[in-house]
Amino acid sequence: MTESKPRPLISVQERLRDQVAHALRAALISGELRPGVVYSAPALAADFGVSATPVREAMLDLAREGLVEAVRNKGFRVTEMTERDLDEFTEIRALIEVPTIGQVARTATKEQLEALRPVAQEIVVAARKHDLIAYLEADRQFHLSLLGLVGNSRLVEVVGDLRKRSRLYGLTRLDQRGELVSSAEEHLELLDLLLTGDAEASEACMARHLGHVRSLWADRETEKPGLRLGRR
Repeated sequence: MTESKPRPLISVQERLRDQVAHALRAALISGELRPGVVYSAPALAADFGVSATPVREAMLDLAREGLVEAVRNKGFRVTEMTERDLDEFTEIRALIEVPTIGQVARTATKEQLEALRPVAQEIVVAARKHDLIAYLEADRQFHLSLLGLVGNSRLVEVVGDLRKRSRLYGLTRLDQRGELVSSAEEHLELLDLLLTGDAEASEACMARHLGHVRSLWADRETEKPGLRLGRR
């Protein structure tokens, strides 16, 4: 097992379960928790400086999202995804998000769209700072808020679930190659196109953006293994 970095104690003033779940998602994104590896709740709890109970509860939350699966008497295994899985997730997202973006271009007001500019800028700032967690959180807020402008809460819920299940395995590698900022700037490009009301161009930009996301996943096998917290 690779020796892990010391982790800060999680504040008892906040809900441990939510904080642990957030920390575990961060570890998944960074590659510290690897697909196919089984991790025990007690070992992870020791890394985070908390009891095993909130870790188990957080892992159950991640299991409901499809990010991990319970392994009886051992712990939790990080879910592995095949190339076919990732292709199918991308196809579903494209079927939903591309035409929806066209609808947003035709119906959203300038005020609604401009309200999202600070979030799009946050994505770029996070990319420049190499803050992958902030990047993903701002990215999620931007995309779901944008889709929410059509007024279909179920659609937003479905896309939110797809985004959780299809983690950006290659995000760290993209950052290391210095390409994360250009990917981040696509959000501002999309917003500017939406403000022109050009539905066709907006849809094309969204389709291209999703294609770039899929290319990140394709790189995941070439990444070096990250830290393996609590591997048993």
